Amino acid sequence: MRFEIAGVDMRIDDALEIISLTNPGMVRSHNEDSVACDAACGLVVLADGMGGYNAGEVASGIAVSVVATEVCQRLQEASPIECDEESGDDLGVALLRDNIRKANLSIYQAAQSQPQYSGMGTTIVAGLFYDNSVVVGHVGDSRTYRLRDGVLETITRDHSLLQEQIDSGMISIEDARQSKNKNLVTRAVGIDADVVPEIHVHDVRRGDIYLLCSDGLNDMVEDEDIQSTLYAMQGNLPLAAEQLIQQANDNGGRDNVSVILVKVKGEFAASRGWLAKLLNWFKK
Repeated sequence: MRFEIAGVDMRIDDALEIISLTNPGMVRSHNEDSVACDAACGLVVLADGMGGYNAGEVASGIAVSVVATEVCQRLQEASPIECDEESGDDLGVALLRDNIRKANLSIYQAAQSQPQYSGMGTTIVAGLFYDNSVVVGHVGDSRTYRLRDGVLETITRDHSLLQEQIDSGMISIEDARQSKNKNLVTRAVGIDADVVPEIHVHDVRRGDIYLLCSDGLNDMVEDEDIQSTLYAMQGNLPLAAEQLIQQANDNGGRDNVSVILVKVKGEFAASRGWLAKLLNWFKK
């Protein structure tokens, strides 16, 4: 997929550096996290599965596969800045929302038809980069962080009991760090026949670093330490990913831990064709 910037034809995978890494941690015998990255269409997806024996792994695998396959196939035929006829949103926004819901239904139907998968589900967080922006869609407590100008910010809000308690003032952020209710999600993919993903669009800047992670990272590593690691190692993303996972494991590694890092190396404004450019000229 190519975007036009200052008259130069530019591939989005030239504008982004993407690194992913997943690890079972120090306690779990197998890894129920799944990740997928496709630099050519600017898509990254991470899921943290839950359920009985191997069911979490199945759920997260279905979620990541459906979203990655469907979104990238559609983007081979159309631009993400096109208007979705049904919703009126950018196609990129509609693709994340609709295919997270499609993955939800696939997991739900598999769980209903196969007893060994009963009750399985997964969190999901996905980012689609296009037109100097990123669409972030998520369900559950897997997160997206953004490091900009040395400052780390969480740009997703956990769908969890703990987050609801924080929002209502029942518990402080400091007390929340010691809570035993960190893993009680209030929304997940595959548990019910339908789910409502939370979707937001964020402008991106050259130099931004985006971190998608399962809660195996942020439950074990404080945000201040994540920020320090990303800032210190922003010039070496593979090492940054390794260090984040090592920190989680050094602190106990009680869960699977997965990270995807995306560094914005250049602009990737979308070309809208001669008619759009002419209309924009008349608006000036």
